[in-house]
Amino acid sequence: MADPVQITFLGGLGDIGRNCAAIESGGEVLLLDCGILFPDEDMPGAEFVLPDLEYLRDRADRIVGCICTHGHEDHIGSLSHALEWLSFPIYASPFTLGLIRNRLEERGVVDRTTLVPIGDHDRVRIGGFDCEFIPVTH
Repeated sequence: MADPVQITFLGGLGDIGRNCAAIESGGEVLLLDCGILFPDEDMPGAEFVLPDLEYLRDRADRIVGCICTHGHEDHIGSLSHALEWLSFPIYASPFTLGLIRNRLEERGVVDRTTLVPIGDHDRVRIGGFDCEFIPVTH
């Protein structure tokens, strides 16, 4: 029997931004996106809003990677913040990885990860997760 799967949204529900989900199975955590939310007028002084990265603190040693669906800030903007105290590989298209690399270098955390390029129809094992990447439009 397959292990049960639990999906916890750490952001991205009810707002446009902070897209981040933790997919858990077999004692492992796979992240799907890790973005920021740009504040609106009722958040004076805030530069951006992060997903609930605190949820990952107790699971840090179980994170097997992060799949980034595309390079918009609401999907990749929190990676540099998460990598300040976590370490995990990042899987994305070569273009998206280029955008991610720039952000990580700006914050000095690029050495906390491995950037793994994936392409359309690639099938990759990430920990115990069997992932197939299918092309879609935004």
